[in-house]
Amino acid sequence: MQDTSAILVCAGNATRMQGLNKILLPLGDATVAGNTMKAFEKCERIAEIIIVARECDHAALRNTAEELGITKLKTITEGGNTRQESVIKGLKQVSEDTKLVAIHDGARPLVKPQHIEKVIKDAQVFGGATLGVPVKDTIKIVNDSLITDTPYRPNLYITQTPQVFKKSVYMKAVQFALDHELDFTDDCQLAEAIGCKVYMTTGDYTNIKITTPEDIEIAELLLARMKKEEQA
Repeated sequence: MQDTSAILVCAGNATRMQGLNKILLPLGDATVAGNTMKAFEKCERIAEIIIVARECDHAALRNTAEELGITKLKTITEGGNTRQESVIKGLKQVSEDTKLVAIHDGARPLVKPQHIEKVIKDAQVFGGATLGVPVKDTIKIVNDSLITDTPYRPNLYITQTPQVFKKSVYMKAVQFALDHELDFTDDCQLAEAIGCKVYMTTGDYTNIKITTPEDIEIAELLLARMKKEEQA
């Protein structure tokens, strides 16, 4: 059953990557975005892939998809000024018969197809679900360099992507945000604004986001280890 549209958000400006375009950086035998595409290509529930990216990156992304034999890529569309605007632009390209929408950071290239499948199943039941992992460290709330509180660690999760929603739920949340001129950096927060209870699907710690230059080195090591495990 292919009932889910994937929106890969690749429209960031790389301010923390020393001017490097992280989605086009080499990683393993592809690029960062190429590895992300491969993960969604392998996922059975994914019917189509929509990439949201800067116009100057469209040709490179399209070439990468062709080289990797990505058959599910429907279109590449230009991003907006904010993450929410970019996702909405991708949402406009989603097919009418799509039941669920999976929004994923293009800079999370190590997401596993089985975890994508898992979070889609949970979203189908609960209306919305996101991948995430329990926080390992003790978290402190700080104000003016002074600790003001220590949240209970067992209740804390690091939120990852994909974040998956029934299309009807997500469309309602987007309209609510537009009507009230709200702009969210997290899709779960967007859904929560209309009362949707989002399920936390436990993934793993390898689903890192490429944010700073050293993340590429970490991703290379993790990718090599994942390939060894697959061959074992």
